[in-house]
Amino acid sequence: MNESHPHAGSPADAHAHTPSSPHFETPPVAVPEEAAVPASPEVRASERAATSQGRGRAVSVALVVGGIVSLQFGSAVAATLFDRAGAAGVVTLRLVVASVVLLVACRPRFRGYRRVDWATVVGFGVALGGMNTLFYQAIDRIPLGAAVTLEFLGPLALSVITSRRLVSLVWAALALGGVVLLGREGFDGLNPVGAGFALAAGALWAAYILLSARTGSRFPQADGLAFAMTVAAVLSLPLGVATAGSALLDPVTVGLGAAVALMSSVLPYTLELLALKKLPAAGFAIMMSLEPAAAATAGFLVLHQALGWAEVVAIALVVAASVGAVRSAGAK
Repeated sequence: MNESHPHAGSPADAHAHTPSSPHFETPPVAVPEEAAVPASPEVRASERAATSQGRGRAVSVALVVGGIVSLQFGSAVAATLFDRAGAAGVVTLRLVVASVVLLVACRPRFRGYRRVDWATVVGFGVALGGMNTLFYQAIDRIPLGAAVTLEFLGPLALSVITSRRLVSLVWAALALGGVVLLGREGFDGLNPVGAGFALAAGALWAAYILLSARTGSRFPQADGLAFAMTVAAVLSLPLGVATAGSALLDPVTVGLGAAVALMSSVLPYTLELLALKKLPAAGFAIMMSLEPAAAATAGFLVLHQALGWAEVVAIALVVAASVGAVRSAGAK
């Protein structure tokens, strides 16, 4: 009789080979991945629009910065011409050339406007011409950075007044601190006549802002600016001719004056006009606060007007006050 193995066919041996045994694991079951849902055309269009808008704003910021740099370096170049044609003569060259360029580029129509429209554009031209004349008289006597800082108090005061908020007093105090620092310690003391010209130019700058908005609502595109620049040029001619005389006919002076007109008027205004199509007005106003800093840099690089700690702090206070005032006004 044959003998069998004592464990053969036993329950324990059978259990050792069941699927639950560690020596016989069930292979994992593959779970199919969910197929990615493609973005709808609407979502893709929205993403492309957001990307395009971001790029558009970045370009607009670059345009504004370019306009600021062009304007302030144009002012620095203008100051180098004062020995040739005087401040009033350089203003006349700048305004005449700018008006001719704008009239040719815009080709504005003269018909179809009311008396109130022409009164607005004439007032705009008076503010524009007066602002430039006073400002050039200022930079003939005080450094460019100080002149722009003092001039910038005009738009800053306008922003503070129109905001009608308590926090505006903080920005006004910051700006006042910057002015006091400029007057007492900055730039080795300021020529009071030059400082007065800069402050008066700032008041006309505020008027320029108000009249510019009104002119823009009454005249298409840049037609109002072309008319206003022409008014400013005509008003500046008598003083420019009386002070500069034949110097206004010198080819070198005329050429440099034309360069100043392009750098200080035509190019900045064109860049700002393009930038405002994509950049919000509040953001544009804040970027304008960089004007004093750009002016100080241009004065240092072109006119070799050194900057000390007092000047830097004073300009920073005015810039900070301007940024704060604009942001407060926009938060109403």
